Amino acid sequence: MALIVAGPTASGKSALAVGLAERLGGVVINADAMQLYRELRVLTARPGEADLARAPHVLYGVRAAGEPASAAWWREVALAALADARAAGRLPILCGGSGLYLQALVGGLAEIPVPDPAIRGEVRAWLRQLGPAPLHARLTALDPETAAKLRPSDGQRLARALEVFLATGRGLADWQRAPARPPAGWRFVAIIIDPPREALRAAIGARFAAMLEEGALDEVRALLALGLDPALPLLRAHGVPELAAYLRGEITLLEATRRAELVVGQYTKRQATWFRHHRLSAQIYTIGARIGDFTQFSERSMADLLNFLTLSGLTPPASPA
Repeated sequence: MALIVAGPTASGKSALAVGLAERLGGVVINADAMQLYRELRVLTARPGEADLARAPHVLYGVRAAGEPASAAWWREVALAALADARAAGRLPILCGGSGLYLQALVGGLAEIPVPDPAIRGEVRAWLRQLGPAPLHARLTALDPETAAKLRPSDGQRLARALEVFLATGRGLADWQRAPARPPAGWRFVAIIIDPPREALRAAIGARFAAMLEEGALDEVRALLALGLDPALPLLRAHGVPELAAYLRGEITLLEATRRAELVVGQYTKRQATWFRHHRLSAQIYTIGARIGDFTQFSERSMADLLNFLTLSGLTPPASPA
C-alpha cells in the first residue's frame, strides 16, 4: 500500500507529507510536475534542507529544464520509487498537486503511440512560430472533443494532442478511453487537503514574497540565460513568465508579483475542482484547512487522521531501514 498527500498549491502538502514520513517511517515521493526540474528550487517550492534531513525524499530536481517530463515517464519512475520504498521497509508517501500524474499512476495510462519525430518537430515548430491559439483552432477542426478539454493557451498539451491526431488519425480523447495499465500490486490511500479560498489566497501571497527573498529572481535570471525554448514546461512554471517580464523591464516587480499571485490563484481553483471530482481509485480522507506546520494538528485531529490510516490498512512499517 501507498499513501497519497495531495491538494492545491500552497495548501501545505509538503508539511503534512514530511511530518507523516517522519512519524510513520516513510519516504516522500514527488508527484509535482514542476518540482521534477532542478533549476528552480525556490520558485517551485521544492523541499529545503531542513525537510530533507527529516525524511528521505526522491524524484525532486531529477530532470534538466531542457528535458521535458511526461506523465508516462513519471509513472514509470514513481513505480520504481514505490518498489524501492517497500524493499527498504518504508511507507511510500506520494506528495504533489499534479492530478494528471497521480491519475496516471493510480488509474493507469492508455497505450498511445509515440508520434513520428518529423510530425512532432513540425508541430513544435508551429507552436514556436505561431503560438498556441492557431494550434487550438486547428485541433478544434480535427479533434473537437479533445480541443474542448484544453485551454487555448496551453501550448504543450495542444501540441501533444495535435501531433497524436496527425500521426494516428485518432484524437487523444479517443486514445485515452482505451484500456489503461494500472499498477499491479498497489493499493492507494489518499489525504486531500482542501482549504478555504481565503486561506489559500493569503498563503499564496506570503509564499511568493518569501520566494523573492530567497532568490527566485536569480533563479529565473539563470534559467533565461540558458536560452531554452520558451515553450518548455519549466519556462511556463508559475512565476517564471511574470518575473521574466520584470527582468526584461516590461513591468514593475509589484505588477509581476500581482500577476503571478493571480495565475497561481486561478490554478489552485482548477486543482481543487479536479481533486473534488476525481477519487483516484483510493480511500480518501479530506482535511478542510491549510496545513502550515505538521505540529499544529490538535491531538484529536491527529488521532482522527491516524485512525483513518489504520482502518484503511495502512500502518507504519515495523523497522524502517
